[in-house]
Amino acid sequence: MGDELAGKVVIVTGGASGLGRAIVERGAAEGASVVVADTDTERGEAVAGALGANVAFQATDVSDADAVQAVVDFAVERFGGLHVMVNNAGISSASRRFLDDDLRDFDRVMAVNLLGVMLGSQRAARHMAEHGGGSIVNITSIAGINAGPGLMPYRASKAAVIQVSRSIAIDLAERGVRVNCIAPAHIATAINASYDVGDIVRRMQPLQRVGTPEDVADAVVFLASDRAAQITGVVLPVDGGTTAGPPPAQIRPPKGSGDG
Repeated sequence: MGDELAGKVVIVTGGASGLGRAIVERGAAEGASVVVADTDTERGEAVAGALGANVAFQATDVSDADAVQAVVDFAVERFGGLHVMVNNAGISSASRRFLDDDLRDFDRVMAVNLLGVMLGSQRAARHMAEHGGGSIVNITSIAGINAGPGLMPYRASKAAVIQVSRSIAIDLAERGVRVNCIAPAHIATAINASYDVGDIVRRMQPLQRVGTPEDVADAVVFLASDRAAQITGVVLPVDGGTTAGPPPAQIRPPKGSGDG
């Protein structure tokens, strides 16, 4: 690859699989030292072991403030600093429709998806603010932008991540800490395993291409790099145009319309 992140230390939560693993791999390929923070010890250690001495694993539950502080301390001790925090860890909620949803998973979804982002941002930023600044990239979802049926705790958590990230970006700007969001969509990972991603792309996405975890990793590298030095408080959809609107085949002209 290149050296976009050469000399930088990066933490990726949820880095043992899916989008997180792709971000870890791309970060390492771009010259960063990377800490894989995840609850999945077996996979996390395997990822770190496969990528060499500049990648390390730390068991981390992002909903636990002490565990989040511990992974920040680990990164600083192991690699000498912390320049980039990628708050990627997330879980889905039950796919029940709203009237049938008992919301039993609300607290856990919010603890991981929202509180985890807030803790990760805060503990990383405390270090960054005293050491020349840094970049925080929070992974949200187009489910936090576009409305839709079902998955209400998940949708609520991802919408909250957007508002919190933009607010944190304002709060931390004077300390040289940039905060941005990436909103992926229609990417074949474990969290989307129950959906036919190809069918969704055909129906909902103007760019008729199934996205990959590497597409998200590329966007993370850009926002984390010095090339994005003037960018903070943005939400970047990596969604093939879905948030812009449906593909032309799904748009029916009104009766009687035409050129003549």
